[in-house]
Amino acid sequence: MSLTVWGALLGAVAGVAALVVLDRLAAVRRPRLEARVLPYIRDVLDPEVEARRERELPMLGGPTGTSASRVLLDAAARAVERVFGGSASVRRRLDRAGSSLTVHDFRVEQVWWGLIGLGGAAALAVLLTWQSPGRAGSMLVLCLLAGAFGIVLRDQRLTAEVSSRERRMLAEFPTVAELLALSVAAGEGPVAALERVCRRGTGELTRELDRVLAAVRTGTPVARALDDLAGRTGLPVVARFAEGMAVAVERGTPLGEVLHAQAADVREARRRELIESGARREVLMMVPVVFLVLPTVVFFVFFPGVVGLRLFAP
Repeated sequence: MSLTVWGALLGAVAGVAALVVLDRLAAVRRPRLEARVLPYIRDVLDPEVEARRERELPMLGGPTGTSASRVLLDAAARAVERVFGGSASVRRRLDRAGSSLTVHDFRVEQVWWGLIGLGGAAALAVLLTWQSPGRAGSMLVLCLLAGAFGIVLRDQRLTAEVSSRERRMLAEFPTVAELLALSVAAGEGPVAALERVCRRGTGELTRELDRVLAAVRTGTPVARALDDLAGRTGLPVVARFAEGMAVAVERGTPLGEVLHAQAADVREARRRELIESGARREVLMMVPVVFLVLPTVVFFVFFPGVVGLRLFAP
């Protein structure tokens, strides 16, 4: 390919990029009618109509923005949904990660990550193809693979966020359970104990309990709100905790001893996990000893003798 063709191609890419940026800036400056009106009439809209409206016309400030770029991103997000599927799994992982994104917003983020990967690979492909025009076919495949890798990487990032959040929740659970047990033992009811712990505590588990209290304040029965917590969490310990509190609220069974026992079980499980982790990494812990400490000791032991032999040997 001649330099003129490459110049025209790069100019076209730069022009399209500039148009997308300008379109996005214009969309940010112009709030849509839905963004100004819907927050005030959300309570009177039919839930199904509202959900469909949010899927078709995302609110301002989401990943899609407005105008032509939003339409293109929405179409790309729907294509990603058709190719990869798994909306139920994505919805569950978003709940477990404590994210406010919808499935559609997550698909749009995947498209953005794919575009970033595609753009980086395209820049590299242009440089390599400039030097070796015969690599154009392989560079095209590389760009497509980079785009797909970006989409998959966003999905893996969500899974990592879920795992990290649940590890923090598991670390917080014994303290929260003990505080709830002390509050219940002092004569407070389950809801009052939850309110006290949420006022005093911070962390991921406390945020989940805040969601439970928010649902209770909007009219959801306490047992149902706790069952919802048990259903959306991926931690069996937290699920048992929520189910135990739901049973205690429904039947009036004593809760303090159950919470103390659950906290003790989690601490014991954490201790066993640390011991097993140390046993699995015993070989790795020997690496610095064998490859760093031992050669240094041997060097300091034998080096003076070698120097002495060189000085006094004939």
